[in-house]
Amino acid sequence: ALQHFTGRAWLAVELLREAGDAAWLQRLQALSEATALPLVAAGDVHFHVRSRKALQDVMTATRMNRPVADCGFDLQPNAERHLRSRTRISQLCPVELMAETLNVAERCTFQLTEISYQYPSEVVPAGRTATQHLRERTYAGARARWPDGIPEHHQRRIENELALIQELKYEHYFLTVADIVEYARSLDILCQGRGSAANSVVCYCLHVTSVSPDESTLLFERFISKERNEPPDIDVDFEHDRRELVIQHLYDKYGRDRAALTAVVISYRPRSAIRDVGKALGFSEDQLEIMRNDHSGWVFDVFPDDHREALLQRLGLLGLSEDDPRLLQLITLARQLNGLPRHLSQHVGGFVLTEGPLERLVPIENATMEKRSVIQWDKDDIDELKLMKVDVLALGMLT
Repeated sequence: ALQHFTGRAWLAVELLREAGDAAWLQRLQALSEATALPLVAAGDVHFHVRSRKALQDVMTATRMNRPVADCGFDLQPNAERHLRSRTRISQLCPVELMAETLNVAERCTFQLTEISYQYPSEVVPAGRTATQHLRERTYAGARARWPDGIPEHHQRRIENELALIQELKYEHYFLTVADIVEYARSLDILCQGRGSAANSVVCYCLHVTSVSPDESTLLFERFISKERNEPPDIDVDFEHDRRELVIQHLYDKYGRDRAALTAVVISYRPRSAIRDVGKALGFSEDQLEIMRNDHSGWVFDVFPDDHREALLQRLGLLGLSEDDPRLLQLITLARQLNGLPRHLSQHVGGFVLTEGPLERLVPIENATMEKRSVIQWDKDDIDELKLMKVDVLALGMLT
């Protein structure tokens, strides 16, 4: 099977100043000859600078769910897995392996701008364009909203909005949201559009929002603006107890391969940083509780060196030993950890829907909740790449 990857696969050689480096290199050289796959120097990078080795040990201990002192050989034996310079790696790797890195780098030409997103086509009937269908649905809704005739000033607003929507190519987005709302109401699921979408007469005509333009003096440009170059964002709340029916409808209609929830990056905050670092350093739960409850006063304030004694005295007042060498480790490492990503969670209801398989655009994983998928990018990522996100949110008061 390896012949299918000729010219597109390499064996990575990671030499990390460990006892078995020479023997490992010989084994890889033999494997390279047997498979005809070239060797290339690599770094096995886990952290950006050598000084972060202690933090890497804490992260390993957190993953293993035991103190650093009990992790043994699960910890990296040295700090060589930082982002080393080419000069440093060349001291360990044969020159031909270093040269091969340039061959790999020359092939790494991908740009995020190459990602080509296409809206799902299901919301547009065969033989019609998205522009035509949105116009038809908008005016059908307008006639229902104003059965005695569409007021002239609303007619002008409709035309202005439709023109801007067409220019920015957002027709599919409006049709998709309208389709979801229509499905929910077919099951008598209470739902309501809100936010800046209430500024749109098109949303009102599509029955996505219920606030009449006559009762609003806000500008449509607050919702969509050519100058801001941002995708629209229509928040629709569904009754909490039945929202899952709408979510599963989207998976059924578009398939798990084309529909997924957006991720949320959960980052370390003071309490969680103290908890994970403290557990890794072997502090008791009682000690950690004291520190977490008082975190605003010490760990994340800036303490110059001449204030260190005062800091230790403060910890002593909290019932912690000023002589415990782990305290300064905790302060240093918790500060480093604060703000770093901890794990991925799922957005409360932001869906990404595509025409083709999602896996060609973004990495996907199964959510913790059954029958849900989630992409590994958050809302800022998909906004940057102009991927369509449809918000299917929940509101308890609608239940």
